[in-house]
Amino acid sequence: MPIVEEFHQNMNNDTVYEVRLQAAADTFITMASGLPRASGCFPPCGFQAHGTVYNCMTCQYDSCEFPLDCPLQEITVEENNRTQMWCHVPFILPSDIQIVWRYAEIKTLLMDQFEEVTVGMDKLFSIPSARLEHSGTYQCEIFSQERSLVRIYYHLTVVPNEVVGHAELQDVFDKALLPAGQFLLSASISPFSLLRLPSPDLLTICLTSLLLLLFLTLGVLYWWSSKKMDCEPDQKHELHWNTYVFQIIEPDQ
Repeated sequence: MPIVEEFHQNMNNDTVYEVRLQAAADTFITMASGLPRASGCFPPCGFQAHGTVYNCMTCQYDSCEFPLDCPLQEITVEENNRTQMWCHVPFILPSDIQIVWRYAEIKTLLMDQFEEVTVGMDKLFSIPSARLEHSGTYQCEIFSQERSLVRIYYHLTVVPNEVVGHAELQDVFDKALLPAGQFLLSASISPFSLLRLPSPDLLTICLTSLLLLLFLTLGVLYWWSSKKMDCEPDQKHELHWNTYVFQIIEPDQ
């Protein structure tokens, strides 16, 4: 090996060893820094404590360096339909989180435009029947030990029913102008349109109430029939005593 032959049975100054050792260390650092490092960071937003990576150069942990504000997400829903917004993140959250929901009437990301709506542990914000005044921006902010971890934004657009009906008629009219054989009625469904069906929780409550009402009705009928059967022997017993005729026979004189 060349490096062994260079130092074998040779007297060298200490500076030579220091220079060669430093050069080898620099080469190792350069090659190691170019290797891919496993990162627990999930883009594009949020303070992720579990995603930090130890930096051998600085002997410190490097954070994910993502902004707290997530990109604005658009949601469109027809009037009187139900819509839901989830405060969900792809990274691990602490156990002591607090969730704050805020609302702004306009499309914005500015904090001073929002008003606080709810504070607690609810990750779901639901609107059972959307109205036009529900349009606006909804913000979900997650805290841990009074420190903000992430802010998620939803911009909700509520489409009036008459606008939806007019758009459907316009679509039919446009297709009617197509050449013969190309007219095809197809229901276009928006990716964010929601079915006009009650929630699973509401269906469960309704079914449970119906079963409870059925059991109560059967119980009342059973009690009423049992009471009626108990009363019939008493009535027969009274009739039996009423059939007796007492006759007094006087002795002949």
